[in-house]
Amino acid sequence: MKAIEFRNKTDAELNKELLDLRKAQFSLRMQLATQQLSNSSQLGNLRKDIARIKTIQCERAIAK
Repeated sequence: MKAIEFRNKTDAELNKELLDLRKAQFSLRMQLATQQLSNSSQLGNLRKDIARIKTIQCERAIAK
């Protein structure tokens, strides 16, 4: 997702999205460990999305 799409979400939606991404990241890490992951670039994309969400949450916390 792009940062603009994350910025349009509320804080509660961002928290839910972050939780979903963390679960997906765990699942992909387990697939990588068992050598079942076919597209390893998914891990990098998930990490970047998690970082985007955390950045937006930090920006909102500072602005309050």
